[in-house]
Amino acid sequence: MSMALANLADFIIKSLIDETKTVQIAEIEQGNDIVLEVHLPKDEMGKVIGKQGKTIRAIRTIVNAAAQNQGKHASIELLE
Repeated sequence: MSMALANLADFIIKSLIDETKTVQIAEIEQGNDIVLEVHLPKDEMGKVIGKQGKTIRAIRTIVNAAAQNQGKHASIELLE
């Protein structure tokens, strides 16, 4: 299921940015927690974060809701 979370995050994030080939998602699973580390260019970061962080907050909510269907908790970290 966790790979599906990475695919979900990948799909959403790539739909928001221009340089889609530069996005990389690393998945770290620790028990019931899944951390998705999203690596993307600095100039694309603002598009993913959105005004006052609303876009990334929405992405985190969607991914975490999908994870909770499997009894897990997911979080997303944005990295350059």
